Amino acid sequence: MSRQSGARQPGPTKRLSSLFVSLQEKLSRDREDRVSTHVGQPETTEAGSPAPNHFFFEFLVVVSLQQKTKDSPYEPLVIYKFPKEIGLSPPQREEEEKSLQAITLFCFPEGVNWIPLTQYQSETFSFVLTETDGTRRNGFCRRLLPHGRGKRPPEAYCIVSQVACFGLFSKIFDEVEKRREKSMAMIYPFMQSLREAPFPEPGETVQIKSFIPESGTEIITLTRPLESRLEHVDFQILFCYLSNQEILQVFASTLMERRIVFIAEELGTLSQVLHAVAALLSPFAWQHTFISTVPTVLMEVLMAPTPYLLGVHKNTMDGVFDKDDVDDMLMVDLSSKVKERFLSCVGDEDSILPETLKNELLEALCAKKDHSTPEEINTLVSEAFVSFFIKTVGHYSAHVKRSKSQQPGIFQRKTFCKSIENKSHQQFVTNFIETQMFDVFIQDVERRPASNDGFFSRKIAEYEETKKETDRMRWRRRFLV
Repeated sequence: MSRQSGARQPGPTKRLSSLFVSLQEKLSRDREDRVSTHVGQPETTEAGSPAPNHFFFEFLVVVSLQQKTKDSPYEPLVIYKFPKEIGLSPPQREEEEKSLQAITLFCFPEGVNWIPLTQYQSETFSFVLTETDGTRRNGFCRRLLPHGRGKRPPEAYCIVSQVACFGLFSKIFDEVEKRREKSMAMIYPFMQSLREAPFPEPGETVQIKSFIPESGTEIITLTRPLESRLEHVDFQILFCYLSNQEILQVFASTLMERRIVFIAEELGTLSQVLHAVAALLSPFAWQHTFISTVPTVLMEVLMAPTPYLLGVHKNTMDGVFDKDDVDDMLMVDLSSKVKERFLSCVGDEDSILPETLKNELLEALCAKKDHSTPEEINTLVSEAFVSFFIKTVGHYSAHVKRSKSQQPGIFQRKTFCKSIENKSHQQFVTNFIETQMFDVFIQDVERRPASNDGFFSRKIAEYEETKKETDRMRWRRRFLV
């Protein structure tokens, strides 16, 4: 066991909770427009790319579990940061330290009750901090047992970046871990080289030179995926834990913006599954609370009546809910050797999607082959769910009325719904357009000038052209036979 059982220690927990609030306030003040910051939706642009950033990352911290006294519980503390802030006043320095310590909530979300270990399976996971203007900060964590002898607690590396590319940062962690085994000082030159390197365009590669004693100069190659829209996602993880039918039931629940909780024994599983589920909604985005690994001190968020998409470590779930609390939510257990994945559900998850489109999605998911690469699976899944949105709401642009092409438009909801001939499609769309994710999407469309730019718009145009060509082929066969 990696954590001690028994009563929780309120002192460290309360301090960490207050530090989390400090982090929220600091990130807010860092923005020029003084917007407030919250843990929230993993939002991207229609093209899916992260906000422009000159650097791979904003900063790296190493978080260690330490005791104040021999009998006191372990508390996560930041023992290293790169780059270091220079020239801060005493109040700014105090604020910076509180903010960094607040990030430890996500590095060790299970709480403060840990014991020294001789063996520990390292794990990599991520979290998202999203500001109300949609700007993302991604936290990438690797937790492992530090190099040494005897029993010792694990430590965590955390990189905070505006870039959402899990695979890229996993490789960076490999290099940081290699240098940490030799000396903490070896991390600095590598991270400095990385920070000075230009962030590559999709499909391009950057090479980082780094010197390691006894090994000489090494060249680390970092390649960004060609399809940047999906570079933070691995849809394969969904098939590892859920059946095709269960994936669609989860998808249907997210479309209705319900309370959804995933439970797992590994933090990496939680973060990857939640990001994959959120990515199924593209070109729409989850607009409510999104926390891929809920820290113990924030467990009260599960009692909120509003929609959320949360990931919770299995060891922290005992006694959180009463039986009456879970009637209107979907709770999915990703643990190994469970008889039922759905611990609770509303009961209508299998009837939300139009039957014909649900069957098309199932057929597409069944086309996945065992030897398919992660990139092939990502493409297959993305194409299938984008096609679903094209066939249900892909005609939205025809119902945005503008006085001029460059002027803001007004979305005509009634005519939009009435134009759908298929009754089951119309019923689904009538419910879907009431969600916040659709409302935010269509407001953005109304504000932007009429254009066919953007991933979804291009996919709609491709679909309509293919449909026209199919109709022409049918017409020719009809009159030529």
